[in-house]
Amino acid sequence: MKVTVKGKNIEVTEALRDYAEKKVAKIVKFFEKSPISAQVTMSTERGKHIVDITVQVDGLFLRGEEKSNDMYASIDGAIDKIERQVHKFKTKINRKLREENKVVLEASPIQGETDVVTEPQIKRTKRFAVKPMAVEEAVMQMDLLGHDFFVFLNSETEEVNVVYRRKDGHFGLIEPEF
Repeated sequence: MKVTVKGKNIEVTEALRDYAEKKVAKIVKFFEKSPISAQVTMSTERGKHIVDITVQVDGLFLRGEEKSNDMYASIDGAIDKIERQVHKFKTKINRKLREENKVVLEASPIQGETDVVTEPQIKRTKRFAVKPMAVEEAVMQMDLLGHDFFVFLNSETEEVNVVYRRKDGHFGLIEPEF
């Protein structure tokens, strides 16, 4: 298992690094022989300690973010969120990991800072490989990542589509017309 620990506006001590690696290693028990990589990003913002953990298992992404007054508590909270995702979607995840060529590699935008800017600016650009998937799988990926939308290549229409979470709790699908 490959774990990358980095700090943003903070010096990551050896103790923090060891603690994060130890906690992320708990995720291995859910995925028997699948290659796993994880990225832990620690930062501070307005006195809060923020930990963002992204785990990749065979192209499937699990993400947990936690903010608290203590970095160790933030690490624990982020790991707990990932474990809840695994338990919630365990059968779906296991089925998807067994299928081949139907998993998307996705890097979702991370919620940015809320600085007051007079003109809108592009703060961050993300690139990701797009692989074909069904609408249901895209909805599952969106739920696993905890986001309100997800961009994917529809395996039925072979076009780029977007699924999104509606205010009523249901989902919407955007299909472009050219």
